[in-house]
Amino acid sequence: MSTTTAAAPSDAVGRFTPLRHSNFRLLVTGTATSALGNAITPIALAFAVLDLGGSAAQLGIVVAAYAAAEVVTALFGGVLGDRVKRQLMLEGSSAACVLTQGLVAVLVIGGWATVPLLAVIGAVNGCLGALAQPSSSAMTRATVPETLLGPAGALRSLLQTSAQVIGFAVGGVLVAAVGAGWAIAVDAATFAVAAFCFSRLTVPQTRAAGERGAILADLGEGLREVLRHRWLVLLLAQALLYHLFFGGAQSVLGPIVVGEDIGRSAWGFSMGAMMVGFVVGGLVCLRWRPRRALLTGTLLLSLTAAFPLAMALHPTLALVLAGAFVHGFGLQIFDVFWQLSIQENVPEEKLARVYSFDMVGSFVARPVGLLLTGPIATAVGLHGWLVVVAAVMGGSALLSTLLPDVRRLERKDA
Repeated sequence: MSTTTAAAPSDAVGRFTPLRHSNFRLLVTGTATSALGNAITPIALAFAVLDLGGSAAQLGIVVAAYAAAEVVTALFGGVLGDRVKRQLMLEGSSAACVLTQGLVAVLVIGGWATVPLLAVIGAVNGCLGALAQPSSSAMTRATVPETLLGPAGALRSLLQTSAQVIGFAVGGVLVAAVGAGWAIAVDAATFAVAAFCFSRLTVPQTRAAGERGAILADLGEGLREVLRHRWLVLLLAQALLYHLFFGGAQSVLGPIVVGEDIGRSAWGFSMGAMMVGFVVGGLVCLRWRPRRALLTGTLLLSLTAAFPLAMALHPTLALVLAGAFVHGFGLQIFDVFWQLSIQENVPEEKLARVYSFDMVGSFVARPVGLLLTGPIATAVGLHGWLVVVAAVMGGSALLSTLLPDVRRLERKDA
């Protein structure tokens, strides 16, 4: 179980070298700007629904419409991402989101919005996002030399996470200062910036030789590529478990348990601590280059158990904040090394389809977890179920390291 660390770049220039490539700068500017706006919108949309007199159930319907549309569209997005220019997928999706988010903003500001209308437009936005996301994930490799994939992935993840942190903070301020409609208008503006950045990209795309088959045939080819890598299959299953168990623990049990044991404000602080963990993990990945990156990341993924465990132990604020930080830290490092492993080992012409299967595993499991967590936790006890969640998350990650393919896979830029 060697995790020997290769020599880190000698200075900051080595860590930020991907930014010398104009295509990479345009890609991360576009994706980070979109992440900023997308962090603002959920906050603004929630208050827009409530201002219309909507109930918690109606707000759930609006959010569920977005999530359901993602599940339905993600695999199709992967096929398109390997068939047409990925730049076109990103540019077109962002331009369309300018229109849809702009429409939502106008409806809310003008007083013409209704809850069903917001749900329908939310579903359209979910489709647009899912169509573009596989192409977006696959684009990194086209913007930098292969030797820079490691720092490029870390930089991209760090910038997007930092933009989300800012967006979460700004979202509440904007809603309070200018109203939900104008806050959503800011999101529309961020998509306009992203569309401009993506339109300036000049990147090639490798496609398989010969005529393309039917969509289902393309999906089958993508699935066979996933099944060809045992480490990929195992860790896709690991991602499904993570979203199945932690999705409900975070969204359903966390606010209740932490709110009752410590206070409602503590839950907001814990979400902030988790985001700080993401940022710190991203900074670490700029310097740290373990030769067996996938093994290292999977080991650190077990740290995600710290957050549900901290919530289960009738916690203090310090314990919850520490658990949230460690959770974000371990998850971010795993994600960076996971993305690098996919980028280095999946053929370019199949990359978007592989990413679409990754997305679907997460999208499908999370709604199921949200649905089942409440009844199960009520039956066995909220704190007891959080212990189970922690055991599944930590134990499954550690068990994943026993697979030889996970233990032996080495990064190519080490």
